[in-house]
Amino acid sequence: MKQMLIKSKTTSYPIYLGTDLLKRLEQYINPSYTSVLVITDQTVATYYLDDVMNALKQFSVHHIVIEPGEQSKSIEQFYDIHTKALSFGLDRHSLIIALGGGVVGDLAGFVAATFMRGIDFIQIPTTILAHDSSVGGKVAINHHLGKNLIGQFYVPKAVIYDVATLRTLDKREIRSGYAEIIKEALISDEAFFNDLLLTNIYQTDAKTQVNHLYHGMRIKASIVQQDEREQNIRRYLNFGHTLAHALEQQLGYGQLTHGEAVAIGLLFALYISANEYGNKHTYLVLLDWFKKHDYPLMIPKINVNDLLNRMKVDKKVVNRHIQMVLLKSVGQPELKCFTDREMVEYITSFFSELMKGIDK
Repeated sequence: MKQMLIKSKTTSYPIYLGTDLLKRLEQYINPSYTSVLVITDQTVATYYLDDVMNALKQFSVHHIVIEPGEQSKSIEQFYDIHTKALSFGLDRHSLIIALGGGVVGDLAGFVAATFMRGIDFIQIPTTILAHDSSVGGKVAINHHLGKNLIGQFYVPKAVIYDVATLRTLDKREIRSGYAEIIKEALISDEAFFNDLLLTNIYQTDAKTQVNHLYHGMRIKASIVQQDEREQNIRRYLNFGHTLAHALEQQLGYGQLTHGEAVAIGLLFALYISANEYGNKHTYLVLLDWFKKHDYPLMIPKINVNDLLNRMKVDKKVVNRHIQMVLLKSVGQPELKCFTDREMVEYITSFFSELMKGIDK
């Protein structure tokens, strides 16, 4: 088992990363909680809810199962969970457990942050993608005008990452998660990025997965510990996300997974970087790697102005100017703002270039 400690200005919390941790779950949970609420989705519940419920028999334990997908990060679902938590008798000394991927973690974490002005919660990620969202204490729900616009910085008491749960992931979930690992490598570690380019993500063993996840989580941990509330370098973690979030909303949540949208967003940021700084190599090698791993890069025709307007609702916008994270080179991120006209030109030329690259 690998372990790390994430330190914030006000507290710290451990991350446990290993195999079959669900079987030893009680070892990582303070026995003094008055009750426990497990929040998960229908897919994860099929595989792992019974294991978690059985491991928590010493507690008064309840569970809520939501529908999988971004549509569950809604104000209606958020309110419904609060209602159920109150009916279960949860109090200020209760614990919420987020058992699932990023959607479950975001939603359950925001419920914990707001229930009776804040109670403890624990993240139990069950996807590769959630290695990113489970670290750093960002919790949120979506607004119909944009993704993650209603939220809070609220750290968990612990992250318990049982990589045995990754065995049930399909190819779509695997590639979705690896897009975020690629992002972390691009903004921080060229050697790690080059190692990932040599990896067939559909044929990795457990040891390799653990190493990749641990490396990605350490990169994120290093950044968030320096900038907990996204005032400076934590913005680099948004690399690829400005377009990605807009695409998810424009196409309709569920058409692309978050990671699939991030993959396109990474290419977009690298395309702009190549034009701004004159190095197209990273764009080309990553495009080739995405194609080899069957990322869905062919998207339907989109109204560029609509997409631009969605990008401008993004939290990283500065004075109505879109702020992009770019790369001068791998490991050298930089923030740069663009006018609407510049961004429309880049979006238009990027999609044209991407279609040409897909056809090769």
